[in-house]
Amino acid sequence: MSDGQNTQSLITAEVEITGTIKSSGSVRIDGKLDGELTCSADAVIGKSAEIKGNLSVNSVVVEGKVDGNITAKDKIEMKSTARVNGDIVAKRLSVEDGVTFVGRSEVNPSGSAASTASTPASSSSSKDDTGDEKGGSSKGGLLGRR
Repeated sequence: MSDGQNTQSLITAEVEITGTIKSSGSVRIDGKLDGELTCSADAVIGKSAEIKGNLSVNSVVVEGKVDGNITAKDKIEMKSTARVNGDIVAKRLSVEDGVTFVGRSEVNPSGSAASTASTPASSSSSKDDTGDEKGGSSKGGLLGRR
């Protein structure tokens, strides 16, 4: 962001946007967004920001509230004031003490698809199906509920 050619768009605390924001440059949001943010550069979600929608960014620093999924090509950094309700996917993750995060996280520094990692889990679940003893026990009883 120190490069003179990169610009940062600023959405101040007084601004409310409904819709999709697409940016090739950096974005800082301190206001309200009811919609998606797609940013090929870095984003900052300020302390006063409230976002209801998904974020797709290169990297993001979250200080405010996000009610939606966050996908970052590089890093998600959650500051102590962050409140995130949604799933996150990134190569790197930084979480400060005090963060509220409700959702699933997928952090994979190698950047390879995690869907291949879930394939063995599905085959191991078939082993549970053949082992009737596990399904009948009180420990495995939760697995059978749908």
